[in-house]
Amino acid sequence: MHRRIPEWLTIKVPRSRDIGKVEDLMRSQRLVTVCEEARCPNLGECWSKGTATFMIMGDTCTRSCRFCAIKTGRGAPLDPEEPQRLAEATRELNLKHVVVTSVNRDELLDGGAAHFAAVINALRTAMPGTSIEVLTPDFRGRKFAIETVCNAHPDVFNHNTETVPRLYRTVRPQAKYARSIDFLRTVKELAPTIYTKSGIMLGLGETEEEVLEVLSDWKDAGVDAVTLGQYLKPGKGYLDVVEYIHPTRFEHYKALAEEMGFLSVASGPFVRSSYNAIDFRHKYLDGGIPPPRPATPGPRRLNLPLAVV
Repeated sequence: MHRRIPEWLTIKVPRSRDIGKVEDLMRSQRLVTVCEEARCPNLGECWSKGTATFMIMGDTCTRSCRFCAIKTGRGAPLDPEEPQRLAEATRELNLKHVVVTSVNRDELLDGGAAHFAAVINALRTAMPGTSIEVLTPDFRGRKFAIETVCNAHPDVFNHNTETVPRLYRTVRPQAKYARSIDFLRTVKELAPTIYTKSGIMLGLGETEEEVLEVLSDWKDAGVDAVTLGQYLKPGKGYLDVVEYIHPTRFEHYKALAEEMGFLSVASGPFVRSSYNAIDFRHKYLDGGIPPPRPATPGPRRLNLPLAVV
């Protein structure tokens, strides 16, 4: 299926000294950015500002989601020096807000949660004034792994839901919608002072009713910040775009989400999980505004508890 890309989805990618500086530093520190690996359309804008989203634990994912350009396979052993190298890169770039994400590492008992915690601790030591946002996998729903990251206390804990429940088997065949919602609820239950965040892609065939269902589930799970962006096919062999969502519909979803009471809503064709994440720091973290809502008490959607080892 080939659809003509509409006019509102054209973007000019600048090249500048700032982009080269970030690129050179990442290579010298043997670090990976999701900006490059996921072929993010905002790479030029973000790197021009001297910001980037670090991707830890390698560039090979144990899952094969059909929307993602990151390569699939078995990852290399974790590098115990990576947290310190990342902290040094953050200090050299003088970043005020750092986003750290990763590939899935399902072969590890904790899914890499302890490595996330080590990165957070290294950043706290090197840059105590820098706020930290993590975007983690689902750790296969293991509560002890979620708790490991919560105990390191990132400022923002993000876990993407990616799509609506009906499309999970097609889009994320190795994940579960209910697990992701319960993951977000668990973070808020374990650490109510940590802001939680999640996002989905649009344009995969979802309906407005299904988008509202996700928003409702996020609200019940105590999610504070949400992102909605357009799915863009990264290359041959990936899922086709079913629909290019017009910017006015993104504005419509933004208005609906704000009416539901989310603290922060980013909705637009080029919105991605960590796009302009520093704006959240300026608006909420610098002002000392606490997360407004805990998770709504209630039965979990999974048949099994999260605390499975």
